[in-house]
Amino acid sequence: MDTRTLIAQSGIAFGTSGARGLVSDFTPDVNAAFAIAFINSISDDFEFDTVAIAIDNRPSSYAIAQACAAGIKQLNQNVIYYGVIPTPALAYKAMQDGMPCIMVTGSHIPFDRNGLKFYRPDGEITKADEQAILNIAVTFTPLADELEELSLNNDASRAYIERYQQLFDNKILAGKHIGIYEHSSAGRDIYSYLFESLGAKTTSLGRSDEFVPIDTEAVSEEDKQRALDWSKQYGFDALYSTDGDGDRPLIADENGNWLRGDILGLLCSQQLGIEALAVPVSCNSAIEQSQNFTTVVRTKIGSPYVIAEFSELAKKSKTVAGFEANGGYLLGSDIKVNSKNLKALPTRDALLPALMLLAQRVSISMQLKEIPQRFTASDRLQNFSRDKSERLIEQLTVSATQFLANLDYKQDFQINNIDGLRITLECGDIIHLRPSGNAPELRCYSESSSQAKASKIVSMTLKACGK
Repeated sequence: MDTRTLIAQSGIAFGTSGARGLVSDFTPDVNAAFAIAFINSISDDFEFDTVAIAIDNRPSSYAIAQACAAGIKQLNQNVIYYGVIPTPALAYKAMQDGMPCIMVTGSHIPFDRNGLKFYRPDGEITKADEQAILNIAVTFTPLADELEELSLNNDASRAYIERYQQLFDNKILAGKHIGIYEHSSAGRDIYSYLFESLGAKTTSLGRSDEFVPIDTEAVSEEDKQRALDWSKQYGFDALYSTDGDGDRPLIADENGNWLRGDILGLLCSQQLGIEALAVPVSCNSAIEQSQNFTTVVRTKIGSPYVIAEFSELAKKSKTVAGFEANGGYLLGSDIKVNSKNLKALPTRDALLPALMLLAQRVSISMQLKEIPQRFTASDRLQNFSRDKSERLIEQLTVSATQFLANLDYKQDFQINNIDGLRITLECGDIIHLRPSGNAPELRCYSESSSQAKASKIVSMTLKACGK
């Protein structure tokens, strides 16, 4: 059999970041096909003899990793298995060692799905790399029924911790009490150790033996209430959590209010002194209104699109970064923090923005008051197929005036089709609809002059779309 045929027939497709599909479609041979196609697609551009693999806490992830490893070994490559660690920990270690890597994760998508993220020795793959994986046809031997057990190596988690320990005085978080909402995050065994090594007191919360698909862009009402209750009970200075694979942060202030990811990214970028930013079109307009950056480029949603802008931004700016509305922070250039070197990490990272926020002397709520007050909200309709989403968006683009009138908007507006349908109204309110790139969901983003109004816009819009 060959990789191209098997992948095409699998039902697994690339989304905003990585290949995603139903767990039932990730058969051993399909997993091997993806791994073999990936390695062959980059073999002419890089020299390596080892490939690194890590996983999240989904029950299906280990078996997928076993199959990927078996496929890689057919290419006479060695495999290092780093176990359950955050995606950025795997990417960072592999980049430092000049090797490609594969992360088995479905991130925040529903429990019956999983995925694969691919990294070349120089960082996350591009959309062009995705097409190369799909197009290459490599013949390989079907896998045996029994797959080899993987031997655990802990070097990647240690390197990730040391990356941030060396930036700060070991007491930079002294006097702060941080709650760690662990659930089933791939980094849950790292965060308390790191924060405590920097002087903080931590309390572990909500650890789960079952996988919890936390979506940092659509925090559940239950998790919103949990944060409020935990903050009141323990008097935290902050709450910290991530999505399933630890590349998207979720941070609450001392009052238990979860921050939007793009606001977290804005604060982090200010504190790092970033000159040029690439951010998706869905991010808060407070980024430009802050006037802190020489250049802000808007992209389609998805980390590959953000990363694709870094090389152009680097031609005119010394410090380059990006972030997404989900909070994932992408460092596009080497920078200095506290007079110490921090290597570029052009993939989503959940720790850097959290540490920069927590290391400030003032409370998180006070930091929020120093930026332009624009408020965003987001949510999604689940079990909403991509085809259905695209048909709806096409209809609404044509009949936008009537659609807005149904939402009680009767004013001039502008349409942006860079990624879905984004409508900017004369009053400054924004409505943005797009199909999810990772799951059968219709996503809605909004922006307005108050949090209540932004949330109401999302609720009204999704209600109208779900009829």
